[in-house]
Amino acid sequence: MIRTTGSWYNVLLADGTVVECRLRGNFRIRGSKQTNPIAVGDRVSFQMLDDGTGMITDIADRRNYIVRRATKLSKQTHVIAANVDLLCLVATLGLPRTSTGFIDRLLVTAEAYHIPAVIIFNKCDLYDDDLWQIHNEIKSIYTSVGYPVYEVSALNGTGVDAVKELIAGKTCLFSGHSGVGKSALLNAIDPSLQLRTGEVSEWSLKGTHTTTFAEIFPIKLDNREISSEENQNPSFSAFRFPLSAFLIDTPGIKEFGMVDFQPWELSHFFPEMRSRLQGCRFANCTHRHEPGCAIKEAVENGEISEERYQNYLNIIDSIESDAPIRR
Repeated sequence: MIRTTGSWYNVLLADGTVVECRLRGNFRIRGSKQTNPIAVGDRVSFQMLDDGTGMITDIADRRNYIVRRATKLSKQTHVIAANVDLLCLVATLGLPRTSTGFIDRLLVTAEAYHIPAVIIFNKCDLYDDDLWQIHNEIKSIYTSVGYPVYEVSALNGTGVDAVKELIAGKTCLFSGHSGVGKSALLNAIDPSLQLRTGEVSEWSLKGTHTTTFAEIFPIKLDNREISSEENQNPSFSAFRFPLSAFLIDTPGIKEFGMVDFQPWELSHFFPEMRSRLQGCRFANCTHRHEPGCAIKEAVENGEISEERYQNYLNIIDSIESDAPIRR
């Protein structure tokens, strides 16, 4: 399924045809915590109807998915996308500046749902010397724990070729704040997309929404040949038309509420903490006030970033208060 607009779902067939479908009512299970029973990236079966539309009859098991707390329904969840090979977290130190707190909430969620992640800093053409210094400090924090960091400018094309190599043969979810240039970056990757882009408000310093529904775009990257290993990806093997990658564009996120996390397990999704958990005296250590804590010791010794640790504490506070985390 490549697009959802209300009660209609666009399904991409192996030959490139797109069929508009509805969802059979019994999929809307009473008591489900999810606001959307089907998400972009889901593989579905459907029956053709007399009017040329389809009725979805089955949803295949997901390899993975990424979920957030529903914006206005704190007890429910919203599946952003399913069957994702890579999360491309688009950020910037330009306007609107992306906080490391927001970055860490998305990375933790990707870790929890077994989705590899990279960070793509856009609008690097706007950086002055001071911003480059801050950028390099932030980059060091994330590369030191295993997250690749890319610097790009969707405006002038800097770094776009490296992103093309990164995404080839994958289903990639692009996510970030409104205004960081997700749609502009996708246009730079494939100009034929012609996605609408927006401006950053001078009053609020925040971006405006240009993408209103999550959507998958099948693209062909120049004349690049997909390797045999990439062709084994189940997301691509079924399709008979030229295809290099699936790009998932999502509406900009102003807040990212996390769900179904327990305070004692949160550190398992911080790689630099996960590798040290055996050193804690208590198996259910939350790394705040417990004695004999290997994580606190690593922070004090400069082995774990103080900023990442503070973001960890903020996330725990939000989990315990059961409230969405705001920027």
